[in-house]
Amino acid sequence: MANAEPSSPPSLYAAREPVFPKKVSGKFRNLKWVIMIVTLGIYYLTPWIRWDRGPNLPDQAVLVDLANRRFFFFWIEIWPHEFYFIAGLLVMAGLGLFLFTSALGRVWCGYACPQTVWTDLFILVERWIEGDRNARLRLHRQKKWDVRKARIRLTKYIVWILIAAATGGAWVFYFADAPTLLVDLFTLNAHPIAYTTVGILTATTFFFGGVAREQVCIYACPWPRIQAAMIDEDTLIVGYREWRGEPRKHSEEVKAGAEQGDCIDCMACVNVCPVGIDIRDGQQLECITCALCIDACDDIMEKIGKPRGLIDYMALTDETLEREGKPPKPIIKHILRPRTIMYTSLWSLVGVLLVFALFIRADIEMTVAPVRNPTYVVLSDGSIRNTYEVRLLNKHGEDRPFRLSVKGDPAIRLQLEGTPYDTVDVPADTTKLQRVYLVAAPGAAAAQVERTDVRLWVEDISNGERAYKDTIFNGVE
Repeated sequence: MANAEPSSPPSLYAAREPVFPKKVSGKFRNLKWVIMIVTLGIYYLTPWIRWDRGPNLPDQAVLVDLANRRFFFFWIEIWPHEFYFIAGLLVMAGLGLFLFTSALGRVWCGYACPQTVWTDLFILVERWIEGDRNARLRLHRQKKWDVRKARIRLTKYIVWILIAAATGGAWVFYFADAPTLLVDLFTLNAHPIAYTTVGILTATTFFFGGVAREQVCIYACPWPRIQAAMIDEDTLIVGYREWRGEPRKHSEEVKAGAEQGDCIDCMACVNVCPVGIDIRDGQQLECITCALCIDACDDIMEKIGKPRGLIDYMALTDETLEREGKPPKPIIKHILRPRTIMYTSLWSLVGVLLVFALFIRADIEMTVAPVRNPTYVVLSDGSIRNTYEVRLLNKHGEDRPFRLSVKGDPAIRLQLEGTPYDTVDVPADTTKLQRVYLVAAPGAAAAQVERTDVRLWVEDISNGERAYKDTIFNGVE
């Protein structure tokens, strides 16, 4: 008997089956529409909000000034040495994500994540152009390309590209004066970096929102793998009341004569799911908790005269109670529990500290760097001179005159390089590097000892605001 040919190993790769969600209406779908409109409105319109920033900066409310490494948000101005504000906001964002996930599961993913928002927008365009789920499925399964299919697909791709280009264009407007940059982009006078950035963001938005869609959430995003640490038995997540819905209409149990549950196996929950899962199979990594399956199922339950809530937000503790015929816990008890209270407290603490730091910071600042080569100079009259590089920071929107002075040994006097006066004008929203000399007269105590503590003061003559830095005066060793 001839040896049978060895069978080829099974393929470990499964081709992607595109997901075509069906149109659904309901309170959660309406909530998603509102959030999508608000978030996209904020993103696209914010660069166009005007704010007076003086003569040297664009009149833009939100501006990332990369050239000077500054960030402007309405009346708030963050300088490079104040990066702790950005770090604090990132900490608050992380704590907020932990809080919402521990209370309501992947509610961020389902409603406000940029991937979800733009995917919703792209699916909306696809539905307008190609039709609802069944029409899109027929078009997808049509192997032969004809004029109609080519026209529909081309129209869809053009609209997608326009949305993607608007997305990339809106991003670069945060880094320069939006009206000026818009004209420069269309007249081909913008910097090549602007065109490169718009091109990259256009391509990535088109791919992530139109092509990859749920694949980004399932395979690229790390949050589905992390969220399990944030969820416990009291977290409200989207689930299926199996004890009420089973056995389903077309199950073997019903065919054998068992009493049917509330689920009629209509597949409405599956057809509206943007990631293509069946929530009746239990919690799955792919589920983004968008709750569209709740809207779809509630609609079917109303039509067949059954109570709503076969698919609903619920916690594991509620499942145990409901299986025993007891009412579930009040929602407030699920939300207010030690874990969420801890996250809320930490989030509030960081926020309060940031607001406190914002209000106590000065509008003028200075840094002092002694010039070490040489440490001091002996002048012709025997005086000892030290040199310092003083950097003056003016956070106001107009030029300000600053007066410098020194406190410590009365025998030490201050001189400014380039001017016989003790004042210097600092331009609006800039730093000015000023060389400063401290001179100790011959025979003064500071000139005869190795180190003397001194304090340099800077005063805004316009409003009397002051700041200081301590440093060292070096005498004869």
